[in-house]
Amino acid sequence: MANQDFLNEINKRRTFAIISHPDAGKTTITEKVLLFGRAIQVAG
Repeated sequence: MANQDFLNEINKRRTFAIISHPDAGKTTITEKVLLFGRAIQVAG
């Protein structure tokens, strides 16, 4: 893979992690991010 191809692939990635104790709202914040990013239509 050429260097520019590699950089283009990296720029396509949108990865994040939410780590916390139980009942801290991980699902809620994940749904809101997806909703505001228009990846889902309805949260909940």
